[in-house]
Amino acid sequence: MDKKKKNWMGKAAVTAAAIAAILAYYFIPSVNQTMNTILSAFASGDFTVVRAFVESYGAYAAAVSFLLMILQSIAAPLPAFLLTFANANLFGWWKGAILSWSSAMAGAAVCFYIARILGRDVAEKLTSKAGLKQIDEFFERHGKMSILIARLLPFMSFDIVSYAAGLTSISFGSFLFATGIGQLPATIIYSYVGSMLTGGAKLFVTGLLLLFAISALIVLMKQLYKENKKGRTNK
Repeated sequence: MDKKKKNWMGKAAVTAAAIAAILAYYFIPSVNQTMNTILSAFASGDFTVVRAFVESYGAYAAAVSFLLMILQSIAAPLPAFLLTFANANLFGWWKGAILSWSSAMAGAAVCFYIARILGRDVAEKLTSKAGLKQIDEFFERHGKMSILIARLLPFMSFDIVSYAAGLTSISFGSFLFATGIGQLPATIIYSYVGSMLTGGAKLFVTGLLLLFAISALIVLMKQLYKENKKGRTNK
């Protein structure tokens, strides 16, 4: 099978799957209700709401969590850390970490191939044009180590990086390896913290995470300012 025919078949399969999902959402009431519940759970910003949803599936809870991680990867704005906290709180920190790590890898792979098969226009619709452009520039600056570095930085969008990587010439194996290594530290930390979150502790850790995010953003802005200043000096 030649490459052109293979690409056409890939596009047809992904497009058909997307159309089927959209039709199911609008015409099957149970699917519509479940999706709205999922979106509301993530929108709440409360991991206990996500935990309750996953837990409601009983013996299938782990499988549901796995699929949720893939879903949130495709719908890039949904916060993955809520599900990571929920997994750790529900299954224990190390089992939750394995579940979150493996499902995030699967989600990253799906995003990578959506971008590679369907191209930039679709990736921009699922993320944002500005977000992809920022990641493109990040890749240009850091070269071969871009994926690993991006995965180690908590303020970099995990999902947009996956989409952007699919638009480059990087091999899937290299992408998956860098993703697996790079996301492991954050997954372990979030899982360990998530397993202990209850009541007041939840609010305390949420505050710490916000502080960390703001601090990381300040560091990033300073770095970008230095690089821009250096670029103007070299012109």
